Amino acid sequence: MKLTKILPLSGLFLALSAFANSPTLTVYTYDSFTSEWGPAPKLEQMFEQQCGCDVKFMPFEDGVTMFNRIRLEGNKTKADVMLGIDNFVMLEAEKTGLFIAHQLDTSSLDLKQPWANSTFIPYDFGEYAFIYHKQKLANPPKTLKELVERQDLRVIYQDPRTSTVGRGLLFWVNQVYGDKAETAWQSLAKHTVTVGKGWSETYGAFLKGEADLVLSYATSPLYHQWHEKSQDYVALNFEEGHLVQTEVAAITKASKQPALARQFLAFLHQPEAQKVISYHNVMKPVVSSQADPLFQTLPNYTQIEFHQPETDTVKQWLATWQKAVSK
Repeated sequence: MKLTKILPLSGLFLALSAFANSPTLTVYTYDSFTSEWGPAPKLEQMFEQQCGCDVKFMPFEDGVTMFNRIRLEGNKTKADVMLGIDNFVMLEAEKTGLFIAHQLDTSSLDLKQPWANSTFIPYDFGEYAFIYHKQKLANPPKTLKELVERQDLRVIYQDPRTSTVGRGLLFWVNQVYGDKAETAWQSLAKHTVTVGKGWSETYGAFLKGEADLVLSYATSPLYHQWHEKSQDYVALNFEEGHLVQTEVAAITKASKQPALARQFLAFLHQPEAQKVISYHNVMKPVVSSQADPLFQTLPNYTQIEFHQPETDTVKQWLATWQKAVSK
C-alpha cells in the first residue's frame, strides 16, 4: 500500500523537477492575441511540445503599448520575443537597438513584396478597413473622405499613441489628405464616439451598438462568419485604397534564450502555426498552404503604396492629431 502511493509521488516529483529545469521563453504581445479565443493558447501548447520549454505570453493592451514597455525596460526587459507591432512601427523599433537579427530565410513567404528586413519577421497581415453592420447602416460611405466628412456617422477608432491600428489610421489619413490632414481630423472628431486605447476595447464597443463604424481589418467579417454564422458584418472597400498592416515579431537583445527565441520565430512560419494564427487572429497568413478557404472569398482591396516616414514626421502627425481632437 505504501509503495504504491510513493511511486506515483516520486514520478510527480520527477516531472515537476524536469519542468522546473526546462528553459522559459517570455513573449510580450497584445491582449487579443492571448485571449481564450486568440492564437496564443494553442501556439503555446504546440511550441512547448516541440521545444521542451515553458512559454509565457505576457499581454498588453496593444502593440504600441507593448513596444513602449520594452523601450522603457531597455536591456532589463524580461521579454525574449516581442510579437505584435507592425510595419508602421517596425523601423522606429529597429532604431532603438533593442532587437537582434532573426537569421531566418523568409524568401518563400506569400507576400506581394519579398521580405527584406533582417530583424523583424512577419507572421500575418491584413488591410485596415472600417466595419459596419449592414442591417443597421443602410447607406455606408464609399470613400475615406466621405466617412471623415459625414456628420451623421458615429465612428470609433483607436488612439495612434497606444494602438498599432490607430497608428495605421494616422498614416492613412495623412496619405489621403496630405497637408489638409488637420482639417480632416477636426471633421472626424465631431462625430467620433470615442478613441479607445486598443482594438479589443473599441471593437467590443462597436458590437454593443455604440457606433455605426469601427476601425478594424478587411478580414474582420470572417470572424462573424466562422463563429456566429453571420454575414451581417461588412468591411468597407474605399475608392482611395487601403493601407496594409503586416504584424511582426523580433528577438530582444536582452534575451537570455536567443536560440530558443529564434526557434519560436521559425515556428510561427510552420503551416500548422499559420493556420492557428490566421484563424484565431482573423488575419491573412504569410504561409497560406493551411489557410481557411474563406480567405479566398474576400474582396480585392486596392493597396496604397506607403513608405514609412521619419520619426520626426510621425511625431508631427501625432501632434497635429492630438491638437485637432482636443478642440
